[in-house]
Amino acid sequence: MTKSRPSSPLQSQHSISPPFTPPRNFSETIMEENIDYAEMIVTKWDLDGPTYRKMSTLFGDDRKEAERFIEGVTGLRNAMHFYVKINSSSEKLIRAQRLMQVAMKRLEKEFYSILSSNRNVLDAESVSARNSRGSTRSSLSDFLEDEIEGDEIIEDGNSVSEADKASSLAIADLRSIADCMIGSGYGKECVRIYDLIRKSMIDESLYNLGVEKMNPSQIQKLDWNVLEAKIKSWLHAVKSAVKNLFYGERILCDSVFSSSEKIAESCFAEISRDAAINLFGFPENFAKSKKILSPEKMFRALDLYEAISDLWPEIEIIFSYDSLSAVKAQAVASLVKLGESIRVMLTQFELAIQKDSSKTPSTGGVHPLTRYVMNYLVFLGDYSGAVSDILADWPLNAQTPLPESYFSSPISNGAVEDTSSSVTVRLAWLILVLLCKLDGKATLYNDVALSYLFLANNLNYVVSKVRNSSLRLLMGYEWISKHQSKVKQYAGNYERTGWIKVLTSLPENPTAEFSPQEVKEIFSLFNSGFEETYRKQSGWLIPDRKLGEEIKISLAKKIVPGYRVLYEKHRGMFRREIGVESIVRYAPEDLNNYLSDLFFGTEVSESTKTWSYGTLSESSPSSHGR
Repeated sequence: MTKSRPSSPLQSQHSISPPFTPPRNFSETIMEENIDYAEMIVTKWDLDGPTYRKMSTLFGDDRKEAERFIEGVTGLRNAMHFYVKINSSSEKLIRAQRLMQVAMKRLEKEFYSILSSNRNVLDAESVSARNSRGSTRSSLSDFLEDEIEGDEIIEDGNSVSEADKASSLAIADLRSIADCMIGSGYGKECVRIYDLIRKSMIDESLYNLGVEKMNPSQIQKLDWNVLEAKIKSWLHAVKSAVKNLFYGERILCDSVFSSSEKIAESCFAEISRDAAINLFGFPENFAKSKKILSPEKMFRALDLYEAISDLWPEIEIIFSYDSLSAVKAQAVASLVKLGESIRVMLTQFELAIQKDSSKTPSTGGVHPLTRYVMNYLVFLGDYSGAVSDILADWPLNAQTPLPESYFSSPISNGAVEDTSSSVTVRLAWLILVLLCKLDGKATLYNDVALSYLFLANNLNYVVSKVRNSSLRLLMGYEWISKHQSKVKQYAGNYERTGWIKVLTSLPENPTAEFSPQEVKEIFSLFNSGFEETYRKQSGWLIPDRKLGEEIKISLAKKIVPGYRVLYEKHRGMFRREIGVESIVRYAPEDLNNYLSDLFFGTEVSESTKTWSYGTLSESSPSSHGR
């Protein structure tokens, strides 16, 4: 029998186990590695660390290094979320939090540095221009994967300029940092830096465009020439500000903070609200000033109104956020106040025409009032879109015996809803007010013929201005035709009353047989009538050459043929005797020559006279036109 081996003393005792260690799972291992990786790269760029170089920039020195830094922070954030769920007091969580603070401090500096150093390539105009070309890069990694040919970057088959490259790269860097900081709970710090720099850039850009903050009392104190210069500056500035500055800033804001629409809205509202309200507030303050409430200022008010109206679609899109409703409200307030002021100025303009007491031209020419009013209305017609909006809820309530067709729009065939009808009605009324005033002035002439010539000249000027300007489309062919017929009627009345002594001196049938005494009386009456009429009318004026030629031809047809028959039949009857005045003084050709010399009278500097409303001059509308 085999004997058993004696047991070892160790075997006779209880076995001693090692201390218990919780099993490590795969996720925890990954999270520890994330913290280790983050610590390696974050401490390298620690602003307070011993290896930090003062002038070095993470995103400027090494693109791959910047990408690794962002990846490290992302892993660190994931580790923090992991350990918060397991043990909120874990040493690893505390270590991760400390590293996160170091990383965020570094990213704050990088964010500030990129915004500051790239001001020239991140200007709003460049951003908006690049957006219109449709850049496809959206992140830092896109740049690292770009196809490079030599020193050129190719995007969508086109070569990209260095400025565009720098702009797109800066935006991608800013977006990467913003996404990282917002995701790590440091969105406020990121937004604070962005607001600080971009708000100052907007303010600086508007200042360079000449935009000032002015209240109505300050505007009231300015000389008109100074104020007009500021209006011109604002008109240029508002177009650039909306289409480039604010549009570019909105694009930049949306691009940088693409991960959070709420933050993008908050950011853009913060940097643009005050500046935009000030920009769109200028027209309202201008309209509140009593200085502008005179007709000659209307065209600048219309320029302001038209500028906002034309830009309104862009304004609605750029400032679409609810937090920017105050900006749109300010733009609307300016439109409303400008509209009110323009209606007041139109009323004053009408009253000024009615109250005019200036003298009529002694030559029967075009009155300075006519020239001024029609030039004014021509310029007003160029603003038909804006004027139509302003007059839409301001109907004409004047009592007039004229038919409704006189005031209807030729484009709408009388349709009230047509956008041009309100303008047509107002223009037709103002022309009517002018014509009524001219009728009154015509009665001041002592000579009826000169009154008709005055009316023909002035109405012809009115019709010519309508026909040869944008008023033609507003007033229509029918209106022009009716008033042109009236011009011919006035011209006919002038011929009938002005040349009555000449016309009645000629027999109805010049071929009839007359006695020598009767012929003598006919020539005597004709001579005295012609000489008196010619002498009286030699200083009269018809400024329009076409109208003048038409009247001369008409007179010649009425006078010369009948006179020629008498002349050829009876001139041999009377021989000129020495010392005795000739009975037959004029050959038919002489009459044509005398008639051709008519209507060249000078207006004795009347072309330079002014019709005034306060300081309103005849040339004022053109000086305020576009």
